[in-house]
Amino acid sequence: MTDLLTDHHAAASDAHETGPGRLFSPKRHPSPTAAQLDPHRRTLPVAEPAVVWRHTKTVLGHHRRELSAVLVLHALAAVAALVLPLLIGRLVDALVTGTTADRVDRLVGLLLVTVLVQTGLTWWARRASFVFGESLFADMRERFIDRASRLPLSTLERAGTGDLVARTTNDVESLSWAARFGLPSIFVASVTVVLTIGAMLWVSPLGALALLAAVPFAWPATRWYLRRARRGYLWERSKWAVLNGLAAESVEAARTIDALDLGRERHARLVDAVEQTYAAEKYTRWLRMWWYVPTEFSYVVPTAVALAWCGWLVHGESLTIGAATTIILYIRQLVDPFDELISWLDEIQVAATSLARIIGVEEVPDDRVATGAVPAGNDLSAHDVRFGYHANLEVLHGVSLDLRPGERLAIVGPSGAGKSTLGRLLAGIDGPTSGSVTVGGVPLMELSMDTLRSEVALVTQEHHVFVGTLRDNLLLARPSASDADLTAALASVDALEWAEGLPEGLSTTVGSGGHPLSEPQSQQLALARLVLADPHTLVLDEATSLLDPRAARHLERSLASVVADRTVVAIAHRLHTAHDADRVAVVEDGRISELGSHDELLTAGGPYAALWRSWRAEG
Repeated sequence: MTDLLTDHHAAASDAHETGPGRLFSPKRHPSPTAAQLDPHRRTLPVAEPAVVWRHTKTVLGHHRRELSAVLVLHALAAVAALVLPLLIGRLVDALVTGTTADRVDRLVGLLLVTVLVQTGLTWWARRASFVFGESLFADMRERFIDRASRLPLSTLERAGTGDLVARTTNDVESLSWAARFGLPSIFVASVTVVLTIGAMLWVSPLGALALLAAVPFAWPATRWYLRRARRGYLWERSKWAVLNGLAAESVEAARTIDALDLGRERHARLVDAVEQTYAAEKYTRWLRMWWYVPTEFSYVVPTAVALAWCGWLVHGESLTIGAATTIILYIRQLVDPFDELISWLDEIQVAATSLARIIGVEEVPDDRVATGAVPAGNDLSAHDVRFGYHANLEVLHGVSLDLRPGERLAIVGPSGAGKSTLGRLLAGIDGPTSGSVTVGGVPLMELSMDTLRSEVALVTQEHHVFVGTLRDNLLLARPSASDADLTAALASVDALEWAEGLPEGLSTTVGSGGHPLSEPQSQQLALARLVLADPHTLVLDEATSLLDPRAARHLERSLASVVADRTVVAIAHRLHTAHDADRVAVVEDGRISELGSHDELLTAGGPYAALWRSWRAEG
């Protein structure tokens, strides 16, 4: 993105160009800086213009036949439209030189037939364009959703959800508008402009020179605008992404914000985000303002020049009155398609920016390279693992751990010690900076996501209820499962009673706009998906934290019968989980300080014993 990060003073100086550019010299306005485009340098990538162009050509190539049909239909419609001024010009010449009523009637009849033919061709061409636009957008959308659903979780967490949400909503909507309506309009306008100019040159090359009067107004302004538009719209989109993220986070965490008295701080951040978004929107509107004014002049000036110029040619007998009439009508006929092009050029800049952000998702590198190796067993091991979310800031320092198949390991420790980070590495969400985490002797980062999830699965305190039926939500984990399998999974996590009490049972629509599920019910649904996925190793990162202690205790006991033959890593702050485990790993400052059974660690009288006494005292 080097071209986007050049000094804005150099870009602003382009407004004061020599020659025809002096007719267009707007005041300077501060353009977005690199820091404003991405203040934290952690958003998802944005594709370069060359990549966007290659992507567009590839997509259009897949619809070559439909595109050719659209262009041919619009060309025929444009040709029909060009016949009208030509017939009017001939009618004027005939009236000037003298003619018969029959010839006038024939010309008028041809005018009527031409109008009807043009109307029919235009309707047919526009319909084909809209169908083409829908097909094109559908391909782009499906390609984006496919890639977005496979983004590495570590990348998403670094970038934040706001940026991806903005790309899946604002950017997709902008691209949808351009694909459905912009491309058809541009096809119509482009074909009309090219053929009309060709017709003008055919009628009279000299008369067509009047059209050049638009160049000093339209060309410098458009060139000035295009040099700044992409940068401006990238700035605008990035600010909207930040604002969307802040708003969504504030709504989702409203209770936490209220409990911690963070309302003023969140309000200040939202106000700042709104102000930055306003500044970005103001900048892009400033660009359009200085672009539209001279281009509007470019519509009017050629007509005035044509009247004078063609009149002078008629006076010098270099042009007939009918030809002059045709030239002037052609120039007037160019106003609508030219205005359409100018209007959509701005929309296309927005859409191109959105497309660059959407394609940018495809440039996110995979965090793993599947080698095709098959694990030789179910044993999960970590050897001298080191990991940090940022350079020079390690969270885990040389952790080694061997899990015995079928055992239940509890990981406990103070907040911020690295428990969840270790769980993420054991589940293959992140790869270690050094060292290795293997299952059956194969590093987790060498397994495809499908294979990994059949080996190890992570369930956190975060969960999601998708819009759809309860059955649809469960089938996400195992599409081939029967209703009996779903019922058994719900029963295993103590969710069957409330599930059968829903208005339509498994067919009840849940999620946004559907039957509301409580936080514990939503978490039980996530755990039921885990049962259906049936991995041999489970990593539970405080998965029952949203349940009250009695419900959590009951759920964990019920779940214990389901995971009897599986390896379970339970990361918890409730130490009764450690009491029930085969072994307990105490994590402190990114290291395993103790490892043993509950009784062994109590006897040792170390950190775990202190945690246990403190927890029992609070209980």
